[in-house]
Amino acid sequence: MTRRHPIIAEDMVAIYATRQDWDRFGGKRVLITGASGFLAGYLVEFFSWLNEGALRAQPATVYALGRDLGRLRGKFSHLIGRADFVPVVQDVCTPMTEIGHVDFIVHAASPASPKYYLLDPVGTAKANVMGTLNALELARSSRARLLFMSSGTVYGQGTGDLAIAETDFGPQDPLDTRACYSEGKRMGEALCAAYSLQYGVHTSIARISHTYGPGVALDDGRVFADFVADVLAGRDIALSSDGMDSRPFCYVADATAAFLTVLLQGESGAAYNVGMDKELTILDLAKLLAQLAPRPGTKVIRPASGNAIRPNVRSSGHFDITKIGQLGWRPTTSPEAGFARTLRYFLGAGA
Repeated sequence: MTRRHPIIAEDMVAIYATRQDWDRFGGKRVLITGASGFLAGYLVEFFSWLNEGALRAQPATVYALGRDLGRLRGKFSHLIGRADFVPVVQDVCTPMTEIGHVDFIVHAASPASPKYYLLDPVGTAKANVMGTLNALELARSSRARLLFMSSGTVYGQGTGDLAIAETDFGPQDPLDTRACYSEGKRMGEALCAAYSLQYGVHTSIARISHTYGPGVALDDGRVFADFVADVLAGRDIALSSDGMDSRPFCYVADATAAFLTVLLQGESGAAYNVGMDKELTILDLAKLLAQLAPRPGTKVIRPASGNAIRPNVRSSGHFDITKIGQLGWRPTTSPEAGFARTLRYFLGAGA
């Protein structure tokens, strides 16, 4: 791709319309770790889009850090060669001594899907602990603001049916197979709080719920990605459960606006929930995508009685987003609109 996809370009306009003080980024150096990932990639796109005329001040310089130069070049082919886009090839677990001064850091380097983090539990834990420590050391030496991309998995099990606020926690088994991710995120948050308290580093934390949209990996094993992949392949959508489990699905442009809100306005050492505050059952999601499918007559196939797989126990339901709401953010994209945009992106409509 030699230019930004039109769907993503429209999302950049929507993010900009949330009316932050975008000129605070003017002339600044912004480091984004895990830049070739889904959520971090949207942030790279937004800063680059800002530089194309939305900033009244000097352009920001985006340092996009990832381990694979090929992935960075593939994802951001339309940005290669621009002075404001600097690929940085490095493992986040290596001290960031060669980057120099930065003004803002977003630490997003970590696999987010169980399909991938369970393949490399040690690397997942290291990215969220050692990687966070290295990012914090750079923030400390640069006096930069840092945003840590955390997860709702920090809330543990048994948080009940009520909306989960930032102070609600359940038990968590550190020996569970998924603890590499959830405990890694907890330790990353603890490090952010410690650096804020002891060294005065401005750290803020985004606890992220289920996020989807253009650019999400369709093979990452999460149910919404599986359903979108089915629709794109012209297949009927086959459920493995009764579909009564539910999730709050937040569109990526809404989530990106939240990350930027927390980066600019968040209190140091504090965490903010980022996600949709309403849930959709898996069955209703399947029906929605079947309706949006370009192939007429796409069906939702439910398992025969007795063959349904019992869903895993959830670590969280939907968030209470009152706290970030006080900063002026709330999600505005409905699942109908968000998944329609996602399908248009993958189908190439308007490209």
